Amino acid sequence: MTPDTLADLARRFASEVLDPLKNAYVGKDEIIDLMGVSLAARENLFLYGPPGTAKSALVHSLAARIHGHTFDYLLSRFTEPNELFGPFDIRRLREGDLVTNTEGMLPEADIVFLDELLNANSAILNSLLMALNERIFRRGRETRAIPALFFAGASNHLPEDDALRALFDRFLLRVRCGPVQESQLGRVLAAGWDLEQADALPPATITAGDLRTFQQAVRSVDLSPVRETYLDLVFKLRHAGMDISDRRAVRLQRVIAASALLCGRLAARVSDLWVLRHVWDREEQIEVIESIVAAVLASAEANVADHPQSRADRTPDPDAIARGFDDVEAKLAVDPANAAAADELRLLASRLDWLPAGVAKDALAERGATLWAKVTQAPGH
Repeated sequence: MTPDTLADLARRFASEVLDPLKNAYVGKDEIIDLMGVSLAARENLFLYGPPGTAKSALVHSLAARIHGHTFDYLLSRFTEPNELFGPFDIRRLREGDLVTNTEGMLPEADIVFLDELLNANSAILNSLLMALNERIFRRGRETRAIPALFFAGASNHLPEDDALRALFDRFLLRVRCGPVQESQLGRVLAAGWDLEQADALPPATITAGDLRTFQQAVRSVDLSPVRETYLDLVFKLRHAGMDISDRRAVRLQRVIAASALLCGRLAARVSDLWVLRHVWDREEQIEVIESIVAAVLASAEANVADHPQSRADRTPDPDAIARGFDDVEAKLAVDPANAAAADELRLLASRLDWLPAGVAKDALAERGATLWAKVTQAPGH
């Protein structure tokens, strides 16, 4: 595929798939762009939020735009492997062969959506881990490649035990999906009613086959212009307490390349590092990560070729900063000399500068100063 063909496909993907979704789902632009990047990179996306926030509707609409087959399932503690991967083929079983009938099931889908993902039990955990990470379904002597373009998982809570953390770790990018702001609710009602009336979005010419070709092209993106900046950013995130393993750091290069490709470029820019805002493990890390990534993005000269999300308004959430202070305070209570807590406190304090003047900012600044006093008074500081 030539550079011109790739650029044309990127333009069509944006205009025929992503833009209509943004018009239909008000306030979900960032989630939709992350779905686009994840799909282009063939990586998995985790949607975190309460019911009724359009998580499943977004995934279904994305699949419909590319004329792809969707498999979605609401997991429970009692979900069995055959509910996801298919039952044994009875006809073959009579002949003594253990062969799975996967028709209409996860192994044949273009896009997979697993709702309440973290309800997964031990019976399906190993199969899911292999499907998510290696795109392989294995049962006994049977092994099949899974052609899925994209896996999306959703939950209204985050993992608490090690087994589920391993499952969560298979989702390279994570994003919060919550109710829209009150100021946008009127637009949500109007857009939702229009969608009901039309019963479908305008047709698109992009197919699942086009996107498989596009996914192969991600490898051709030149990452050398950003590799040094990316490496420095990974070190900063690790130093702030983020668990970015070598494996994750390698795979994140694919979504950086996908961001460039979706902008019609075959060379990455610093602005493509916006995707690293979404590598958090815990909710209280979100604000900290955003401040680190925002500083890196601000250091680069703006350009019309940048991904739009790199220029998105990231005004801090005072409640999130307060939760971050809660986390720091808990860490300092256990170990007053906790270096990671001190680094996190510095980053939270830097976010205060972005808050508008007012009572909330003053109260948070006072609390930050109190916590910093504890840090400086700790033995060995």
